[in-house]
Amino acid sequence: MLSGEGVWKGEDLASRMDWRRWYDELDPATIREMLESGPGALMLRGFPVGQYGCDWARAAFQEWCSQLGTLLSQNEKGETVFDVANAGFRDSDPRMRGPNTNKKLSFHTDRCDVIAFLCWRQARVGGENELVSSMHLYNEIGERRPDLLETLMQPFVYKRHTVDLGNALPCCEQPVFSFQDGYFACSFLRVLIDRAHADPELPDLSPKQIEALDFLEGVANEPGQSIRFLQQPGDILLLNNWTTLHRRTAFEDYDNREERRRLFRIWLSMPNSRPIDSRFEANFGATGAGELRGGFRAGG
Repeated sequence: MLSGEGVWKGEDLASRMDWRRWYDELDPATIREMLESGPGALMLRGFPVGQYGCDWARAAFQEWCSQLGTLLSQNEKGETVFDVANAGFRDSDPRMRGPNTNKKLSFHTDRCDVIAFLCWRQARVGGENELVSSMHLYNEIGERRPDLLETLMQPFVYKRHTVDLGNALPCCEQPVFSFQDGYFACSFLRVLIDRAHADPELPDLSPKQIEALDFLEGVANEPGQSIRFLQQPGDILLLNNWTTLHRRTAFEDYDNREERRRLFRIWLSMPNSRPIDSRFEANFGATGAGELRGGFRAGG
């Protein structure tokens, strides 16, 4: 059984105030420590988005994040800030990614140690953030279905992301739950697992693997397991991808383009990161504690 501040249910985290602070209240070293050894989630309010303009806020957020860790590329162009907004792409468009739609997303992690979101504008309706502790999910699954927990600690095939054009590998294999030198890590993006399963040139998921993934998502979706909230303009949300899963609810935007929902997303490799299983090397590039890892290679 895992224990510590990173193990929480939604109602428990909602009742705690230590993870909700002002953005200029904490120094970078404290923020790093709270993300790595604390609850793995940190909401910082009051970033000055309304004083200037969108481009200024994006650049200022980028500079602020650079004090925490190394900014990583989020696409084939090497861009380190991704605008989370509905781009209106069709499902068949290779540029379409979950963050640039208005659809509900499933619980997942991103290819980085820490993910950071700054809210610039919120939607007219919806677009709430939802978080769940992957350490808590590990305990829950271990208690109810230890056989499926064992399956989730074995490798799953991930198909290469559509925008990962600098990656020569068509796929990689990595576990959902793992341990390295006593450190826990969870990494999960089912959309790429399902794409690998649907690809006739890649191995199929076994019935036990499908059952395990469905059970993981089922537990995460149970009432009380997660916390849901709405970021307001100026709110920064920081998440440790190794100890939390996150998603977003569907939303409806304003008609006026200038008023539509927009968040800025940054992926960070952290200097105080934990060691992770060697099976993550193909996807993350490095596995040692504090090593530079994650993001997409530029290419295409």
